[in-house]
Amino acid sequence: MTRPRKEPSPQERLKNWLSILGPDALIPHTPPPLTASPMASTRDVLQPFSKKNKEQILQAISERVKKCRACGLYASRKQVVLSDGSPDADIFFIGEAPGAQEDHQGIPFVGPAGQLLTRIIEQGIKIPRNETFIANILKCRPPGNRRPLPEEIQSCSPFLLEQIRCVSPKILIALGATAARFFLKTQAPMRSLRGRVHQVLGLPLIVTWHPSYLLRRPEAKVETWRDIQLAMKVLEKRNGNKGARAE
Repeated sequence: MTRPRKEPSPQERLKNWLSILGPDALIPHTPPPLTASPMASTRDVLQPFSKKNKEQILQAISERVKKCRACGLYASRKQVVLSDGSPDADIFFIGEAPGAQEDHQGIPFVGPAGQLLTRIIEQGIKIPRNETFIANILKCRPPGNRRPLPEEIQSCSPFLLEQIRCVSPKILIALGATAARFFLKTQAPMRSLRGRVHQVLGLPLIVTWHPSYLLRRPEAKVETWRDIQLAMKVLEKRNGNKGARAE
């Protein structure tokens, strides 16, 4: 009698990811100057997936997340919160975890912070929100909107890495300290991580404030604006000066 195939654990998936991408996949590298030639498209480096294939892969990830019991958050969630946006997006935003309204609707960034993010995208970058891709490290809401625990990030982050590999964007934008520190493997303060082009997973990464922080500290919006302008400069270089432009 054939035994059913055992689903790999999140830790095994992460180990497999690192075996594919190399041990330094999540370690920041010295960023190239903005005057350098554009890097080769990640779509060519990682995957030649069609939009239909991407949708199928993202759906398969969704089904696995719904069955995930790797941490205790599944017991208190209303539903999983996977992503929002286009699988063909050039820009991939990453937050830390769903909040109450996201847990209720099953869509990331739909509360007040999400509405601010939408304005940043549509009024600042001048593209529809649904032309970007938005996801969190955690796919289930932590009780009381507390910060994700290290073991929860370890369990859930392989799903995020699979999403990034599937979408194959041209730039990552980390929203807030939790997302930035996950990718950069540092406890450095946000102010030392902002204003620079980092490199992770073969992609440029820009760090900016989480929209919820901007709601508490509106004076920091000007700093986020500078971060978005930097991101658009990088994207323009990768697109041969034909990308989106923050205005």
